[in-house]
Amino acid sequence: MSFTVIRSVEFRADLKEQAGWYVEQGGFELAERYTSAVTETLSRLARHPFSGRPRRFRSPSLQGLCSVMAIRPFNAHVVFYRIEGETVLLVRVMHGARDLPHRLRQSPVGD
Repeated sequence: MSFTVIRSVEFRADLKEQAGWYVEQGGFELAERYTSAVTETLSRLARHPFSGRPRRFRSPSLQGLCSVMAIRPFNAHVVFYRIEGETVLLVRVMHGARDLPHRLRQSPVGD
């Protein structure tokens, strides 16, 4: 059984922003490889939503988040999500070396 996957506005903004950064740094091919890696990660997550790691953040707004790393070679990027019934709600996607509790509460636009 595959869960329904819903991309939040913040997730879509993060993905667009990161793909744009890859276009600037390495061109459209690199950005396409990044987007494909995230898409494949989401397909796997739809089939195995409990394969991610439950996260423990102090902020009440971040309670209940799980995470999974994007597939190689973009495995430094982390997809944050919540499971709600038979739905995987994608919350954010960002580089794992960030100050995650801080960045997860920030707007993805304008970074």
